[in-house]
Amino acid sequence: MNKQELIDAISSKTEASKATIGAILSEYVEVVKKTVAKKGSVEWLGFGKFSSGERAAREGRNPKTGEKIKIAETRTVKFTAGKAFKEAVNGKAKK
Repeated sequence: MNKQELIDAISSKTEASKATIGAILSEYVEVVKKTVAKKGSVEWLGFGKFSSGERAAREGRNPKTGEKIKIAETRTVKFTAGKAFKEAVNGKAKK
């Protein structure tokens, strides 16, 4: 499902316009990005948690030449699925 399909699905189940749904989803994504970029987290109970992590600098190898290279430290984005989401995916959701 892409963004437009998500907007269409939400709009068909609510009385909100597609433009309103699109604006809300876009703003949600911006808030999550800004919060995680500042090393914060966004938790949506039952769905999951967006947060950031750090990957230490390390030594790697160039796959073509086998030459050792240094890989710089970097920040990563993490998503941890909530219990209800995991249960829904595994077919154990409460009905």
